Amino acid sequence: TAWRVLGGLTAAGVVYVAVGFAQVWWAAHVDQARRVQAIVVLGSAQYDGVPSPDLAARLTHALALWRRGLAPVIVCTGGKEPTDLFTEAETEANWLAARGVPRDQLLPVVEGRDTWESLAAVARVLQSRNIRRVLYVSDPFHDQRLRMMSGELHLTPFVSPTRTSPIKGAALVPYYAKETLEVAVGRIIGFRRLSQITAR
Repeated sequence: TAWRVLGGLTAAGVVYVAVGFAQVWWAAHVDQARRVQAIVVLGSAQYDGVPSPDLAARLTHALALWRRGLAPVIVCTGGKEPTDLFTEAETEANWLAARGVPRDQLLPVVEGRDTWESLAAVARVLQSRNIRRVLYVSDPFHDQRLRMMSGELHLTPFVSPTRTSPIKGAALVPYYAKETLEVAVGRIIGFRRLSQITAR
């Protein structure tokens, strides 16, 4: 009957979303730090060239990975709001340079209004340099979506999330909910299409 079909579809949807959440949760608790061709720092808020606490946590972790010799270059990502003086990528590069990373080992990529657009711009720049193996640094809840997006962008992804993010406890709930929803939808329609829809 129609009710049984509806019930079956509802149950399948619940299971599908639950599996997506499990993948997001699992990826958040994995650290794949290893030698790669580039470390990629995902952008977050900055204030007149000063990283937000969340962005500073990502940068501190990326710096530690670079000091371990895991990659010869750090890619800094993120654009800016119309009223901002600095892009997120510029802020990241300046912060890292002030702590000893040579400028020729920093690669700011300032394009992108969301994660997909930022990664697409990064992929274009890196592939022009024959770079495909990347190590992402972001907040833990972000990692599953980053890995899935990389499949569409033909990058070989590994993740090493910061463990010092100020986003903790109950504050994580909306972030995990958002990531679970985007992973669930992106798997069906593709992350490029999802970015186009949400940008409208």
